[in-house]
Amino acid sequence: MSDNAEQAEFWNGRMGTAWVNVEDYIDRMMAPLTAVAFDAVNAKPGDRIIDIGCGCGTTSLSLGASGAEVWGVDISTAMIDRAKEKDNAAGNVAFSVADAASQAYSADHSLAFSRFGVMFFADPVKAFANIRSALVPGGRLVFLCWQLPAANPWLSIAGAALQPFQPADAPPPDPEAPGPFRFGVPEDTRKVLGSAGFTNIKLQAVVKDLHLGDTVDEVMRFQSNIGPLSGLLETLDESRHAEATAAVRDAFAAKADSNGINLEASTWLVTATNG
Repeated sequence: MSDNAEQAEFWNGRMGTAWVNVEDYIDRMMAPLTAVAFDAVNAKPGDRIIDIGCGCGTTSLSLGASGAEVWGVDISTAMIDRAKEKDNAAGNVAFSVADAASQAYSADHSLAFSRFGVMFFADPVKAFANIRSALVPGGRLVFLCWQLPAANPWLSIAGAALQPFQPADAPPPDPEAPGPFRFGVPEDTRKVLGSAGFTNIKLQAVVKDLHLGDTVDEVMRFQSNIGPLSGLLETLDESRHAEATAAVRDAFAAKADSNGINLEASTWLVTATNG
């Protein structure tokens, strides 16, 4: 059983299918952040890129539009199946169901990229050391990860609204456990990447307003598939489902104006070098 067996089970269960259901929404919402990451990559013909946690393949195909050879890997079969359905007429993008943390690589890739796909490793030092083994000397690592929840109201607002519905004895989140905010603290990220053998490690704050939707209904479609509401509804007594859903709806409705619902997102653009 792989080190990431728990994550494999999670992303090959309900969450993988839910992600496919809202992939267009996610890609549209994340576009301002994705553009910054792509600028840092500066993909070009001759590059060989691994897209880690590629999801439904949009980022891989976008990188491939530069003429680079791209290999998108993800632990979710449902998402890779969706990626393979997309137009890849140029034939320079391939997709595989694989655990990036333990996949055997050939050391001939110029870059490893990820948009929010590297925060879920059970053993991040081991995982990044393995990813580094895929890179040529001087090869680059570029990824986006979330800053801490307090800097991400677009993510934290639902969690705050649902706090009254959480069990009283629920343990506090473990900041070093796999999860969206695993690399929210820069010092921790530098330590992990340095221990994995990377050098020239840099973190740049990237803060953008995300357009969550024109209406609350649009936002709630996402929230009912992905995020703390969808997870809580699996364990919460059914008699409280409507109340919990209304709490999240009201929290987002309070943020709506004539431009829809727009909330701040704070990320780190992380870059590093192999050697």
